[in-house]
Amino acid sequence: MLRAFTARRIAAAAAYGGGGITALGGMTFGLIVVEARLARRIIQATPNGDPPAADGLYGERAGGDPLSLVMLGDSTAAGLGVHTSAETPAALLAGWLAEAAGRPVRLTTVARSGARSQALHGQVDRAVRARPDLAVIMIGANDVTGRVGPAESVRHLAEAVRRLRAAGAHVVVGTCPDLGSVKPLMQPLRWFARRACRQLAAAQTIAVVEHGGRSVSLGDLLGREFAADPLSMFSEDRYHPSARGYAAAAAAVLPSMAAALGLEPDLPGAAARPVAQAAAEAAERAGTEVSGASVAGDDRGPRGRWATLRYPLHRPLRRALVRPLSTGVAALAAVAPARRLARCATGIAQARQRLRDRRARRPAAETGGG
Repeated sequence: MLRAFTARRIAAAAAYGGGGITALGGMTFGLIVVEARLARRIIQATPNGDPPAADGLYGERAGGDPLSLVMLGDSTAAGLGVHTSAETPAALLAGWLAEAAGRPVRLTTVARSGARSQALHGQVDRAVRARPDLAVIMIGANDVTGRVGPAESVRHLAEAVRRLRAAGAHVVVGTCPDLGSVKPLMQPLRWFARRACRQLAAAQTIAVVEHGGRSVSLGDLLGREFAADPLSMFSEDRYHPSARGYAAAAAAVLPSMAAALGLEPDLPGAAARPVAQAAAEAAERAGTEVSGASVAGDDRGPRGRWATLRYPLHRPLRRALVRPLSTGVAALAAVAPARRLARCATGIAQARQRLRDRRARRPAAETGGG
């Protein structure tokens, strides 16, 4: 698989300090940059201002010690493009987390619009002061448009995940979104942008899993859904997501947050495979989580770290789409059409039935063995 090979090379270059590997050739990248500059002129013609401030305490009526949630990354994490704090992805995630955990959640946003992966160093410095229980990172688009080498980009992300894990935080990373869905970017370069973003996303996944985090693919989700319905999924600048677009991203990240904190049963995923292969597969399917795994007690195989994929419809937390919460996550219900909600409900019911079947078989097996 070409993308798995490329992602593995980028991740290896990041780990060993290399910087010469690029996702695309120099001429192609140069053309993308030219197109990005033209697109930026269109985008900047629409004033956007700063993202709404969403920091604060969510679910304070629940009582108990608050969980600390920190958002790191670029404008996607900050919520640039919406008009109210309740519409930002950070507010959606904090509100859901407070209700799911039955505890208050203190939200701290250190993400900044325009940030590249290099900025994560300073963001982590500020994040660790909040003593996070959970850190969510969304980063990568500005690295692509800014011609940052993917190995360099991944190296900064890997160091951020390592430091956050060392500080005791669980880490969930939403990988590089798909710039191929941005309307001001013209064809055929939109295709090259999509390819660059997906290769970076796969390499990001390898680095995240290697350092103990969980990654969630945002590229395909934001690509196809945004391309299919750009008027409602994009904000006025035609580049950043709208409230509905951010809700789609939040819906993709929610199950991994729950699994990381032990708030939802983390159902078995697909069979373990080398992390590079898992990363390449995840880049093709929206909302797919990749996390570390072990085979016969070993977490590494002949081709590196073992990993497993958990696909969207196999994740129990998809009931957040079926049963909107009172804390503002009701916006998530508007993301998916009725047929998707039906598939989600079916997937959840099937997962619950499998769990019931396993529990029913377990006592019988134990009795037979005695």
